[in-house]
Amino acid sequence: MLWIFLTAAAGPLQVARNALQRGLVDDAGPWGATLVRFLFGLPFSLAIFAVVALLTPGAHPDFQARFWLWASVGALAQVGAAAALLVAMRRAGFAVATAMQQSSLPLAAVFGLLLFGDRLSPAAWAGVAAATLGVAVLSWPRSAAATGAFAGGLLGALSGGAFAIALNAYRQSGLALEPAHPIYAGTAGVCVAQALQSLTLLLALAATRPRALAAVAASWRQSLGAGFFGSAASACWFAALAQAPAAMVRAVGVIEIPFAALAGARLFRERLTLAQALGALLAAAGVAATALG
Repeated sequence: MLWIFLTAAAGPLQVARNALQRGLVDDAGPWGATLVRFLFGLPFSLAIFAVVALLTPGAHPDFQARFWLWASVGALAQVGAAAALLVAMRRAGFAVATAMQQSSLPLAAVFGLLLFGDRLSPAAWAGVAAATLGVAVLSWPRSAAATGAFAGGLLGALSGGAFAIALNAYRQSGLALEPAHPIYAGTAGVCVAQALQSLTLLLALAATRPRALAAVAASWRQSLGAGFFGSAASACWFAALAQAPAAMVRAVGVIEIPFAALAGARLFRERLTLAQALGALLAAAGVAATALG
């Protein structure tokens, strides 16, 4: 039962990371705030991997071409997903964007079927339909003046799709690296991906938006907090995944949605409409049905 508590802890840690990142968007821009997630999280991830490596003396990683291919695909997809999520939070609201990001699980099921032949039960596909309907309710504009929120909702859905690609890619990279030791493979993959992401964003921002790098450096205390919470959340996810199937862990992970709603109300003075609240609940129910189906 320990995996349930670990997953429940990962939810608020992830929300805390997202909230700290969102606060950086105004100064550093979405790409600068995205860099924070990976650059300042890398030292913590390396420390976590060092501990895991010491506790896994029998691991024999194979850094073959297949690992590098899928790790790179996952890294790039996650960069795009994180940036889209941050913009969605500004346009659609913190809680709505976080809830719509939950579409990553049903979309991951679809991509898994198309790319890798993963099969789901009829109940799981019913969950996919429910989550899709919930996302539609969340993103549908209430008036002609709500086009900004509608665009934010679409960006949230796009973020979920990109995260779904990253999930499948990271799964394949872990299987290629060390299938016998999933925690070792997962934490090693996180370090490699974050290093690739940090290097890519540093070079891109240095060439195109040096002011964003200056803003990231100036807010290093807040950035360090975002990196710590992100790495702590990842550690909880990986520890939980070592003890229970990924679908069950991801289903419990929807506890993130009420924490996001609370954070949006307390930190950013956001309020959900009744329709949005029902849509978020429907999306969460769909994610849970997909996972448990």
